[in-house]
Amino acid sequence: MRVLAVCAVPREADALRGLSNASIIIGGVGRTNAAMATTRALIEGGSFDAVLSLGIAGALPFDGDPLKLGDVVLATESVYHEEGLITPDSFLDTSQMGFPLGDFEGNNIPGSPALIERFDGIGVPGRVATVATCSGSDAAASQVVRRTGAIAEAMEGAAVLHVASAFSCPAVELRVISNTTGERDAQVWALDEAFSVLHGLVPELDARLQDG
Repeated sequence: MRVLAVCAVPREADALRGLSNASIIIGGVGRTNAAMATTRALIEGGSFDAVLSLGIAGALPFDGDPLKLGDVVLATESVYHEEGLITPDSFLDTSQMGFPLGDFEGNNIPGSPALIERFDGIGVPGRVATVATCSGSDAAASQVVRRTGAIAEAMEGAAVLHVASAFSCPAVELRVISNTTGERDAQVWALDEAFSVLHGLVPELDARLQDG
């Protein structure tokens, strides 16, 4: 399989060096940078069999067993957090407003079922929120969970999958937990460990991508 791997920052891309038959691009931080970089790569880079949004993420305070630093998350859906309308009583996504973002449900862009099956067992399955503003307070982190049902947050995944869907290319997001979210002064970070785990995924990703 020929793969487009989209990262935000150089350390993520460096961790993925050695990924076979892959074009690894550094798109920049945030959904706009990610969308532009993915679009350009899919137009100029020839045909790809899969697009992967790869990098680090923050763990959210969802109900259930908490994610640990260094855990891998396989995104079943990549979810835009901000797009919609805030009312005094609720949040309405763009589909509920009558202006859908695409041919998917609300703000939730599903990962490719075939790729999710291919990567089954590599990480914890769950939604990953794509945020424009990271959660630096308990209230902000809880709001992301309530609105998206996500177990982790990052800043690019939904945009990468959104562009890939427009090109009819299978895509999925994979993240390594590098930090907790919530009150900024109480957050715990392990960037070096997260990048090491990301690098350690390369042989398994290779094996899964080339199998069949």
